[in-house]
Amino acid sequence: MHWAFLIVWRHFPLEVILSSEIERKKILIVDDELDMRIFLCNLLGNCGYESIDAGNRVEGLQKAKQEKPALIILDVMMPKEGGIRMYRDLKQDRDLKEVPVIMLSTIDRKTFLKYQRFHSSHKDWDVPEPGAFLEKPLEAEELIDTVRMLTKKDECTEIVDG
Repeated sequence: MHWAFLIVWRHFPLEVILSSEIERKKILIVDDELDMRIFLCNLLGNCGYESIDAGNRVEGLQKAKQEKPALIILDVMMPKEGGIRMYRDLKQDRDLKEVPVIMLSTIDRKTFLKYQRFHSSHKDWDVPEPGAFLEKPLEAEELIDTVRMLTKKDECTEIVDG
């Protein structure tokens, strides 16, 4: 039996819990920048999440269908409208449309939403707003708080193998 120390991180005290089975929610990260995927995988992994990554829209959709993640973090500005198109694909897929999505971008939220509404109305697509929109460069604490909110996880947990 594998035992792990589970460190529960809250904004105040630190608690250590001995646990034999830790449920790790899966989060799919789709970004064309390898450095960003590595950063996000490490950050989320240190908080007790299982990270899955993809470098483009096609790979991201394939992994979303295979892995059934609890959350998807999606870069808006990928080549060939990858992020925006993938978001539309996700929200029109009956198996994936309920999965919350955090959109990441160097463009501001207002511009993104305006672009999204224009394309939705112009092409007769009814696509809801994402669960969250965060601007790059990311603040780690803001991202973790948003992930926790959308996955309904109470605290960040760090796993230390024992």
